[in-house]
Amino acid sequence: MITIEGLKDFGADVNTGLSRCLNKEDFYLKMVNMGLADKRFEELEGVLKEKNLDSAFEMCHALKGVIGNLSLTPMYDKICEMTELLRARQDVDYLPMYEEIKASREKLLAL
Repeated sequence: MITIEGLKDFGADVNTGLSRCLNKEDFYLKMVNMGLADKRFEELEGVLKEKNLDSAFEMCHALKGVIGNLSLTPMYDKICEMTELLRARQDVDYLPMYEEIKASREKLLAL
């Protein structure tokens, strides 16, 4: 189960995340769980494999907003990097970046 302490250990800016959720821990933790359950995490892998950069950008940009609002900083930094590369339509292998994001998500879900 994800806890405030677990999120702190992960490197999340818990104070900012909590303030966005009216300083209600239960509400914040519920939002974190909902954010991590976002179906776009799985869908992103498929569109990256298809090299559909437009869809990948849209999904990544949306996830950036979700993760940013939850103040999951380590994950947010990686998603920001990928979003900006996709925005510029850089011809790079996005799958290793995606794998880092996926590993961060799995680490949180395992708490």
